[in-house]
Amino acid sequence: MTDIERIIADSISVKQTLLADKVLLERITKFKDLVVETYRNGGKVLFCGNGGSAADAQHIAAELSGRFFIDRKPLCAEALHCNSSFMTSVSNDYGFENAYSRAVEASARKGDVLVGITTSGNSENVLRAFAKAREIGVHTVAMTGNGGGKIAVISDLLINVPSDCTPRIQEAHIMIGHIVCELVEKVLFGNE
Repeated sequence: MTDIERIIADSISVKQTLLADKVLLERITKFKDLVVETYRNGGKVLFCGNGGSAADAQHIAAELSGRFFIDRKPLCAEALHCNSSFMTSVSNDYGFENAYSRAVEASARKGDVLVGITTSGNSENVLRAFAKAREIGVHTVAMTGNGGGKIAVISDLLINVPSDCTPRIQEAHIMIGHIVCELVEKVLFGNE
């Protein structure tokens, strides 16, 4: 087996393990249901993460706010790191570990959803954002790797991909994000 074949096989293996995990599949369904309910109630979905997880946050937010398959009205979704002036000024004044919690305080309202994407589950700025979300009454969904890390105990819903390998976890995060986007769109706009 070549290295390329091994990497592809590893990615497929993670997804097969996820496919066989009925509890995790039910959590993904709950994630979709929560997002649908939030949009039906006039709320928004916020995302945060670092590095590749920030890129995943931005990607998934764009699928919701733009469109996925259906030509439909945009949904309010935002990746909290996209305002670079905010992120750099708040990080400078309050520390990077507080940047997302400040963004949540500024943008989130009771009943909204905050999705934190962190492969380790231990990103301090995402943990603090979840703590602030809890104060406000914002629903929290953590997308992590196998163990879930520290965020597992403070999130309302944990989507912990069954892997300890960061690239394989991130590949599954995008797949899960796509599943949620497709199903949310289908529920909200499928009859148009």
